[in-house]
Formats: sequence, structure tokens, C-alpha cells
Amino acid sequence: MKLNYTKVGDYLLPNITVKNENKELNKYGYLRLNYLKKNKKYLYQELLMKEKLNEHLFSVGIEAEEKVNFIIQQLVEFDGTINEKLKSKNEMLWVQKMNTCKNIAEEIVLNEIVYV
Repeated sequence: MKLNYTKVGDYLLPNITVKNENKELNKYGYLRLNYLKKNKKYLYQELLMKEKLNEHLFSVGIEAEEKVNFIIQQLVEFDGTINEKLKSKNEMLWVQKMNTCKNIAEEIVLNEIVYV
């Protein structure tokens, strides 16, 4: 890969551009981006220079979202009380239990996929 440089003062700065993709990053993609910028600067710079940053962020975002949905489904099945009957009988309890499942799933995914 050949880089072109622009002279700014006494410095030569690489002309790096990021291809603009029409896809939107999801929540987990943005969290991964912030994590890379703050904690894995070398990996962030490497992905940026190889023009693979967006691809990486999209794949992490999709994988994380799929795993969150899968874990929520498994937790709901394991609980056994979270169903349409509970939803119609006591909506607030149903929301509370679903939010608990979502929080557990997100915590697992953030630690296993996003913040690695």
C-alpha cells in the first residue's frame, strides 16, 4: 500500500481518507469505536490505515446485536414466567423482567465482544 504525504510546516502527514459507507453504525459499533480510540490505539490506527475500520465496526455491531437477541431469548425461555399472559396481567412486571434480561445480555456481550 502506497501512501501519499502532504507537507504541513516541517511535518509530512499521510493523506488518509476513510471511505464513506451508507450503512449506519449501531450502538455496539459506536461503543467499539470509542473503545478502540481510547484503549487500543494501535489497532485503531492499523484498521484505519488499511481501510478496514468500518468493516470491523459493522461486523462487531451485527455480531453483538445478534448475540444480545439470542441471550435475551434464552433468558426468557429459562425464566418461564415471561409470556403474553404475564404481559396482559401485569405489564409493569413484564417490562421489569424483560429489562433485566436485556441488561444481563448486554453486559455479557459488552464484555465478550465489544470491550476485547
